[in-house]
Amino acid sequence: MANEGANAGAREGVRARRRAETRTALLREARALFAARGYGAVGLSEVVRAAGVTKGALYHHFDGKAALFRAVLEQVQQEVAERVAQRAEERSGAWGQLTAGCAAFLDASADPEVQRVMLVDGPAVLGWNEWRALDEATSARHLSEALAEAIEAGEIPRQPVAPLASLLSGAMNETALWLASSERSEDLADARAALARLLEGLRSPAGSGR
Repeated sequence: MANEGANAGAREGVRARRRAETRTALLREARALFAARGYGAVGLSEVVRAAGVTKGALYHHFDGKAALFRAVLEQVQQEVAERVAQRAEERSGAWGQLTAGCAAFLDASADPEVQRVMLVDGPAVLGWNEWRALDEATSARHLSEALAEAIEAGEIPRQPVAPLASLLSGAMNETALWLASSERSEDLADARAALARLLEGLRSPAGSGR
C-alpha cells in the first residue's frame, strides 16, 4: 500500500509538472504573438501551434482568448511592477525612491511589448474598469505607497494620495503611448527630463532644500 501511494504521488507530481510546463508555454507564445501583432490579429490556433499543444490543453488552463490575454497582461504588469520596485529600492530616502520608481516605470513602458500588451490592448480587451483594477494591484499600488511615504517624510505637501497618484499615473501612461508613436531616439531622454521636472514641481520647498 505504501508503494502504491508513493507511485500515485509521483504520477501526480509528473502531471502537475506537465500542466505547469503547458501553461508556461502557452503564456510565452501568446505573449510573443500578442506583442508582435496585437490581440485582434492573433487566433488561438496560432497560439497552440506555436506552443506545441492542443486546443483542449489550452482550454484546460484558460476559458478562451480573453482569459489567456488577461494572464499575459497580469504577467507583464507584474514584471513592470517588479522593475519599478527594484529600481526604487536601490535609492535611499522617500524622494529618491519615488523619482527612481517613476523613471523606471517610464523606461519599462518604453518597451514596445509593454506598450502593446499593457497600454494599448489591455484597456481595449478587458475594459477600463478591469484594466484599472489590475493596474492598481501592481504599479499603481507602488506609486501610491511611494507618494504616501514622500508626503509623510515632508518631501511633498500633505494632501490626499489617491487623486495625486491617479494624475501622475495617467501622465506617465500617456507619455508611454506617446513614446510608442515616436520616431526620435532622443524622445525617451526628453520624456525622462519632463518627468523629473513634473515631480520636482510637486516637491515642497523644505524638501527641495535638502
